[in-house]
Amino acid sequence: MNRNTIIPIFFACDNQYTKYTMVAMKSMIENASKEYTYHMHILHTDVSAAMQERVKELENANTRIYFDDVTERLAKLDGELPVRDYYSHTTYYRLFIPDMYPQYDKAIYIDSDTITIGDISKLYEQNIDGYYVAGVRDQVVIQDETFGEYVEKVLGLDRHAYFNAGMLLMNCKVFREENLLQKFIQLLNTYTFVVAQDQDYLNIICKDQVLWLDASWNTEVFGELPCKEEDIQILHYNMASKPWHYEGFRLSEHFWKYAQMTSFYEQIRQELVDYTEEDKAKDRYSGEHLLELALREIQNENNYLNMMKKSNQQSAERLEILERIARLEREGHFDIDVENDPPSRTLMPEEVEYIHKTLGAKLRNRYAHKMGRWFMNMLIRRKQMIIKDVVGIENFKNLEQGAIITCNHFNAFDSFAIQVAYDRSEHKERKFYRVIKEGNYTSFPGFFGYLMRNCNTLPLSSNFATMKKFVKAVDELLQEGNFVLFYPEQSMWWNYRKPKPLKKGAYTFAVNNQVPVLPCFITMQDSNLLDQDGFPIQEYTIHISKPIYPDASLKHSENVESMRRANYEVWKEIYEKTYGIPLEYTCGPVDENGHPINAIMQACDEQEYAKKAE
Repeated sequence: MNRNTIIPIFFACDNQYTKYTMVAMKSMIENASKEYTYHMHILHTDVSAAMQERVKELENANTRIYFDDVTERLAKLDGELPVRDYYSHTTYYRLFIPDMYPQYDKAIYIDSDTITIGDISKLYEQNIDGYYVAGVRDQVVIQDETFGEYVEKVLGLDRHAYFNAGMLLMNCKVFREENLLQKFIQLLNTYTFVVAQDQDYLNIICKDQVLWLDASWNTEVFGELPCKEEDIQILHYNMASKPWHYEGFRLSEHFWKYAQMTSFYEQIRQELVDYTEEDKAKDRYSGEHLLELALREIQNENNYLNMMKKSNQQSAERLEILERIARLEREGHFDIDVENDPPSRTLMPEEVEYIHKTLGAKLRNRYAHKMGRWFMNMLIRRKQMIIKDVVGIENFKNLEQGAIITCNHFNAFDSFAIQVAYDRSEHKERKFYRVIKEGNYTSFPGFFGYLMRNCNTLPLSSNFATMKKFVKAVDELLQEGNFVLFYPEQSMWWNYRKPKPLKKGAYTFAVNNQVPVLPCFITMQDSNLLDQDGFPIQEYTIHISKPIYPDASLKHSENVESMRRANYEVWKEIYEKTYGIPLEYTCGPVDENGHPINAIMQACDEQEYAKKAE
């Protein structure tokens, strides 16, 4: 290498911490080989122009200093990045480096609470081909039993294979190729680490992809030093133990040597004098609190490692469900549920108040709506439900009477997607109801059971008297101008993209009440996020077609069949246009209603089929 070789080095800090960054940079510049050019980048959101000018005093013939504002990048993740005690959002900035600087194949990231005694170019010269990062084992984790146990029982990592992220040689090229920033975001949406935060995420992402460096390249001032003092290349005053807060702190002479060489020296010395016993008590509390958090996570039955173990079991169950869906499609049995729902029981008429008229029912309904909306917004915020687009919302907005809404059913939460469409339609004077299965009403426990029983739901029933009550309620709601969501496929197949054969119930209600059917069909595409079962979270596009109205010139049965056929054709058209493939089933060809010919006997009413056959 020579002066034409650029060594990129990154720091991250806020305006308050910049003076310590300057000391860290000064130590590096003083000891770096003059045979190279160094580009030192400070990632920040609020460093003032005046502060930047003071730091740039360090520039020389082979050192350039840049202040790079990451506000825009951070805004995309704000609210999702947990912070605690002496950590701030700056701890996450290192993750942006590979994508923000595509010109660099590798780069050094280093914390501002470090002093570089050795030649930083020797670190950069390390060959990291085939690795994500080069780093040093974290001595806090190795030497402290609680933190070691945390790493092993919460993260699922060997305590001797966990690096301290305060100094990293990053393989930026591989970070980009493997899309590691996106993997970090995925993990961020899966679990919130509260102990070492982004360092925990990085260790999990980089597992088995670390080039381990000698401890001298990141010597933490903690416990027993892992190398001889004379061999130290980089000193790291990590956690709360800072030389500018504690007089005579171990190895602090190295910090003050380089602090004296900066224009901030007097200011930093004054900070040492001004650091109060109350401030030191806060440091002790932070350390104790960190230990408590680690212990709490170790004891947490739903910590990351335990959750991953459960997830692996769930993934096997999900694969089994996908196999079951494929088999049922081959057999043409489209109206069979594939999920392992709780056992159901018969819903009796006295158990359900379809239209909330009593004070108690109204209060429960109001509370359920608040909780349901909170839950829906949480799903959207955490990207566990992603609404990419709503197409045709004008068809919803233009409705001037009550209507049956139909939608394909592929997820337990897909009714929330239709709720989003309803909200955007701005029909505040018309209420939105959902038809649900009997077992969803009678058998779901806890939070979801409460929503199922109180949040404008209309449960079906195997009891004749209850069904009479159901029919009367639906008719009344439609006549009052409200919207009722039906799933005419009458089965839920997880993430199944094709429209399934439609039953006639929804269209019978439409004809009986002379209201339109508003066909909605949700198409999906894989996002770059994974769900708890290890499958891509789907991005939804909600297609809202023009309403289908009853035809007064047709007989009742003809009208029902005409509306059902028209609905299926709309869904088929959306499917083929969106996915760019013809709608075909593994069971073979289908009839004009979308029923696989081999499955007509099970998909349609037998008497109706007999009439068709005649």
